[in-house]
Amino acid sequence: MYTDRKNAEGYQDPTAYEALTLVENEHRALRAFRPIVYICSPFAGDIEKNVEAAKRYSRYAVDAGYIPIAPHLLFPQFLNDDDPEERRLGLFFGNAIMSKCSEVWVFGDRISSGMAAEIRRARWKNYRLRYFTDDFKEVQDVRD
Repeated sequence: MYTDRKNAEGYQDPTAYEALTLVENEHRALRAFRPIVYICSPFAGDIEKNVEAAKRYSRYAVDAGYIPIAPHLLFPQFLNDDDPEERRLGLFFGNAIMSKCSEVWVFGDRISSGMAAEIRRARWKNYRLRYFTDDFKEVQDVRD
């Protein structure tokens, strides 16, 4: 089930959207099946801050009834992000995992180069992209 932000006439209907989203999330949390979502957020730069943010984003997905996959929390455990070849390998692994996910969730107000590559791939493969602010408000991508 997917709740649209717009009503049948195509106008924004935030009250109905919020109510239906709450019902949908309650229903999703109770069912046995949980869709897998790909967490797309910054890693490079302030790594400590970005890792903590990715953990929060992943927890948000769990609470919303999804299974989060955040490759940038996994692959840096054994791949060196400062080595260009290993970074490319990590991005390649992430792309392979992305193909198994039902949606790609993009978090934050900054798109890093790694995120941009993931978003390009998701668009090219026609995966469903959803965009969220740092405080978990879903927003439209300005490029859509």
